[in-house]
Amino acid sequence: MSNYLVVMEAAWLVRDVEAVDDAIGVAVSEAGKRLNEQDMDYVEVDVGATGCPACGEPFDSAFIAADTALVGLVLEMKVFNADSQEHAQRIAKSEVGGALRDVPLSVVETIEYENEDELDGE
Repeated sequence: MSNYLVVMEAAWLVRDVEAVDDAIGVAVSEAGKRLNEQDMDYVEVDVGATGCPACGEPFDSAFIAADTALVGLVLEMKVFNADSQEHAQRIAKSEVGGALRDVPLSVVETIEYENEDELDGE
């Protein structure tokens, strides 16, 4: 049995918004609210980063068209005592997916660790 940090990406739609910063704020707030309603305050929510196709520099994952934004969120969840990396991913997707119904999720990274100190150094 191992412990894992599972990092997922979510696609969050925000309607009636004009600025990228507003869209990001609304997306993070709404996702956090839905997770907290399910007593899942242990899931970390942040805006994702997308690499610029021209220069490669990262920028916030948010795009607005017709006052509707698509915001890429990063969700991190620690999974304890999982049988394997795949098992940890299934647990995380099931837990988070249950709270964030109808939100597309995909696992982007899974890190195995022994104790909390290993994650603090990253």
